[in-house]
Amino acid sequence: MLTRYLAAACQTDFPNPTDRSAIPDRVSHMLGMIDRAVIGYKPFGDVKLVAFPEFAHAAPVYETVQELTDKLAVPVPNEHTDRYAQKARDLGVYIQTGSFLEVDTKYASCVFNTTCLIGPNGLLYKYRKVHPWLPWEVHASPHDIPNYTENPFPVAETEIGRIGCAICYDWLFPEAIRELALQGAEVLVRVSAYMDPWGATPPMDWWTVVNRCRAIENCAFVLASNQGASAKHYPPFSWPGGSMIVDYDGRILAQADPGPGEKIVVAPIDLSAVRHERERRTGHCVLAHRRPEAYRHAARPAYPPGAAADGPIAVAGNEERTRAAKARTSSS
Repeated sequence: MLTRYLAAACQTDFPNPTDRSAIPDRVSHMLGMIDRAVIGYKPFGDVKLVAFPEFAHAAPVYETVQELTDKLAVPVPNEHTDRYAQKARDLGVYIQTGSFLEVDTKYASCVFNTTCLIGPNGLLYKYRKVHPWLPWEVHASPHDIPNYTENPFPVAETEIGRIGCAICYDWLFPEAIRELALQGAEVLVRVSAYMDPWGATPPMDWWTVVNRCRAIENCAFVLASNQGASAKHYPPFSWPGGSMIVDYDGRILAQADPGPGEKIVVAPIDLSAVRHERERRTGHCVLAHRRPEAYRHAARPAYPPGAAADGPIAVAGNEERTRAAKARTSSS
């Protein structure tokens, strides 16, 4: 068990691909970034965990599930995850991949937004985004699949600690990240494509505020990698980067300067410190001080489950279900 090591948030600035033929070159470039992080920072410490942004392999540039399936989606695992696994073995590191658009024969007519944690012994988990950015994202959430039996919030027990991940918009839902912490996650990884104006600078620096808040309320480290793509690469939005590492008290340990561009930032993860604080504290012991029996409305239904049962998810359906959820919430 390694109790202290370096983590690297690697943000990318790639052109937006229109078909899956672009994925291999992107993987090659990101493998090179892993080398730069691990070898370049070797005099200062051992980089053992690296994370890449959402949509690092492919973004949902088409509005329909059929187009995404035909042109960009891939099964997971695949030949690309095999390459990450080889790099993890070669360097003894853990890699939180950028997200893939995933198809799975078990779930017909669905595309998932999926990131993988890959270590020296291979694939440890794949996480499928639970809260797509509505209405534009037509990826399916596990919540949209009737009788979905897999854990939607997996946590991996590794030699560098207990690691859990969630993607971008998931982080605006405290309940989602709390699911990871309640399963013991000590390092929370955010794989994100967070656009302006909700980025890393005031007055609407949601990116920074949310990362720090989730670290505080779960007494956990946060490793957050954000898209640094310029507007010409990922229209219609611009992507402010600001990738960062935050400690369990919400202190920013390292952050890339806001603005587009490929960047790598590193900072220490100290498992012995976070474990000590979780064990020692009786004040600000948020996980222990929860009172779920008092939260009468927290589990009240909102966004309807099982959306994928009616066929491929579409923007119009997302909008209709959002209106229904708003009406249900306001009338309860």
